[in-house]
Amino acid sequence: MAKLAVGDKAPAFTLKDQNGKAVKLSGAKGKRVVVYFYPKADTPGCTQQSCNLRDAFPQLKKLKAVVYGISPDAVEKQKKFDDKYELGFPLLSDTDHATAEAFGVWGEKSLYGRKFMGIVRSAFVIDEKGKLAGVFYKVSPKDTVPKVQKVLEEMA
Repeated sequence: MAKLAVGDKAPAFTLKDQNGKAVKLSGAKGKRVVVYFYPKADTPGCTQQSCNLRDAFPQLKKLKAVVYGISPDAVEKQKKFDDKYELGFPLLSDTDHATAEAFGVWGEKSLYGRKFMGIVRSAFVIDEKGKLAGVFYKVSPKDTVPKVQKVLEEMA
């Protein structure tokens, strides 16, 4: 799993959101973008992380940022997750995990001694030119907002 670093160009992607609409990273050119990867919709950590971003969204918007959440869940599951918690930003479906692999967040995980491949919870801040301004691998749900917000404030 090749990891990205600050200054790298963000990998391009086109994924379907919770409403089945194609969302391209290039469509956010000229804006700051917070992209976070979460393992599974509507699980405790992912719900905490997503709701924290939802609650911080007005502040992130003031810092000229848009938010995209990405997981390997199907569009329908993303829709249920968004409807349940009224997240209000695109939740993108990466069922083949190609985007996760491009960002270096698809890796080996371990749960109760069982090894499997999955999303390593991570967050990225992308500047207006498409370069990575913040890279946070293995970020905790509660640290996602403070870490991305700090980077966005430093960019202001």
